[in-house]
Amino acid sequence: MGNLRNGLFGGFHGRIGNLVGYTLKGKHVIRTIGKSSKPLTPARKANCEKMKVVNEILKPSIHAIRAGFRLAVAGTDRNEYNEAVSYNKKNALQGIYPDISLDYTKVLMSMGALPVAVKPSISQNHEKITFNWEISDSPASEYHTDRTMLVIYFPDIKETCCQLIGAKRVEGKDVIVIGLEHINERMEAYISFAKDNGKAVSNSVHAGSLNLDRKAKTPDNNTLEIEDITEFVKDLQHKLTQKVGEGCEFSLNQHDARIAELRINPSPDEQPDLETFLLSTLSLLFEKARVNRVVVNINTNNQETISLLRLMGFRKEGRFIENRFLNGKWVDEYQFAILKSEWDLLN
Repeated sequence: MGNLRNGLFGGFHGRIGNLVGYTLKGKHVIRTIGKSSKPLTPARKANCEKMKVVNEILKPSIHAIRAGFRLAVAGTDRNEYNEAVSYNKKNALQGIYPDISLDYTKVLMSMGALPVAVKPSISQNHEKITFNWEISDSPASEYHTDRTMLVIYFPDIKETCCQLIGAKRVEGKDVIVIGLEHINERMEAYISFAKDNGKAVSNSVHAGSLNLDRKAKTPDNNTLEIEDITEFVKDLQHKLTQKVGEGCEFSLNQHDARIAELRINPSPDEQPDLETFLLSTLSLLFEKARVNRVVVNINTNNQETISLLRLMGFRKEGRFIENRFLNGKWVDEYQFAILKSEWDLLN
């Protein structure tokens, strides 16, 4: 049921009949829910198809969209996702209903005023996807320290792999590691740049396509059975150790298996590819393992990963003093968490 949080004249939160109230960008919003019994007009059918096609690429790319369109909606009551939908619906579609499809070369994953990547290209070596671009001739270019944001979309399985903080523009090269299960999938790749201070971004550019001869296949959406959970935990811990290092652990809460617990404390010489691993892990936990809450404990000095967790939608819930003995000394840890309902909203 709904409740009034600011008195009789304030907006209500929750559901009343077929109305739902919530707060968006500081404004009270009331919407109707449920399906209309009216038949769709040809124009509405076409619009629904356009929305479906655009959402197929943007929905799994929500983490990149939030970072890439953040500045485009700053100071307005619009949100990043709706801005991305609006642009791509107008500019990245081709064909006439019912044969509407995406022109992947025109899709935008970010929007901003920084210079775009010049002549980007991609190549593949197993799970490593290399992005290349041209570098400015000026050695003192004000844009040399811009950081890459890389996005790879797999059209046949409707999944995305992204790296939100990558190499510097002046390096002319960056690498993103995808899951082994994705190495033969069709790929559409995008690259954009952002200032170190986060105050400016560029439009994304389509960097190329890979494995275009692959046939579409249907993803397996079956949830894990209870008897599979033990093996699932062992397998995930093994992958975590392989990809992130010995200082990291995964388990299900001993009192409630619907709570997953991750500890991320890689050694200083480790260079973990956390983004790809965390995105695929969260998808597995929430969609297949019936997990309702994921908790991450992390060294308070690991600022890069802390920034990544925030971008992915995690909330900081607390700080624990000398909570872990690591590499011969006690370290403080932050606790971050995300709920399935929050993940579903973002994805």
